[in-house]
Amino acid sequence: MQPLAAPQLSQQATDVLLAIESSCDETAAAVIDRNLNVLSNVVASQTSLHQRFGGVVPEIASRAHLTQILPVVDEALREAGVALEDLVAIAVVNEPGLVGSLLVGLTAAKTLAMTLRIPLVPVDHIQAHIYACRLAEGREIFPAIGLVVSGGHTNLYDCRGPLDFEVIGTTIDDAAGEAFDKAAQVLGLGFPGGPAIEKAAANGDRTAFDFPRTFLKDEQRLEFSFSGLKTAVLYTANGTPGSHAEVPKMTPERTADIAASFQQSVVDVLTGKCEQSLRRFDRKTLCVGGGVAANRRLRQALAEMADRLGIRLLIAPLAYCTDNAAMAGIAWESLNAGLTASLDLDVVPGLVRRR
Repeated sequence: MQPLAAPQLSQQATDVLLAIESSCDETAAAVIDRNLNVLSNVVASQTSLHQRFGGVVPEIASRAHLTQILPVVDEALREAGVALEDLVAIAVVNEPGLVGSLLVGLTAAKTLAMTLRIPLVPVDHIQAHIYACRLAEGREIFPAIGLVVSGGHTNLYDCRGPLDFEVIGTTIDDAAGEAFDKAAQVLGLGFPGGPAIEKAAANGDRTAFDFPRTFLKDEQRLEFSFSGLKTAVLYTANGTPGSHAEVPKMTPERTADIAASFQQSVVDVLTGKCEQSLRRFDRKTLCVGGGVAANRRLRQALAEMADRLGIRLLIAPLAYCTDNAAMAGIAWESLNAGLTASLDLDVVPGLVRRR
């Protein structure tokens, strides 16, 4: 992103922008006005396409975006009652994500921006997940600690302002959402793993198995690691390689107990690292977004922590937890600051550390 001359936009609330999101397996478009009112928010899911593979297949995702992007944009404009000529900017998620998926959305956004001769505004997908809390709150929320926990990311931020985010912690291996998917696959619960694990865990004992909580007691490391937890679930369900010990039969009760214990391990780590971050950076607000933020046990644990610490907890509404384009309303912050991009804007698949 590069600062250019601020576009000459009117200050009327009728100013609207179109936002496009295609970072992974959801094709999404939204129309948002200058006052951050979401006039439409259309999402085309690909879950059925990836279900039999137990995870997102990048090539399948890219091809699905190609067929869905124009109908989704058209539907978002129709629902908002907005014509292309009414738009004052095009916002697009260009980082991070699957390179092929990102390119589909970026190409569509560039074409619209060039044709309409309006600004192109890049959006960081992870920052947008945190900004979803700002959309829902309807007022200023920064400074804050931000946690984004999803299928591809588990990141902590010190958010000094809406465009001033510093990465303070990431996962060194698997994201929490990926761990949910793999655990669900081991337990035969299906895809996506988050809802499947949560449903099974509802009937289980979360203290039945003492699964690892990596780095939880190390307050100097604001990092996450879930690969060991995945392995523990695998060995608990199927037995340890080389061991001759008899593996208990996987009954519905045992499956529920493993699911509940796994879920609690993830929740404890996420909540613990949030608390450590709040204390270290002396923040009084915690913002949480991403698909895993829809998990009810995590929401409950975060609420209990917030009450104990006396801090403000903001968790993105369920509709804004999974990938969507409404959260790209953060583009208004960039646009108002004169931060736009040229048509040679490229995608950035990996997470970029910023200071």
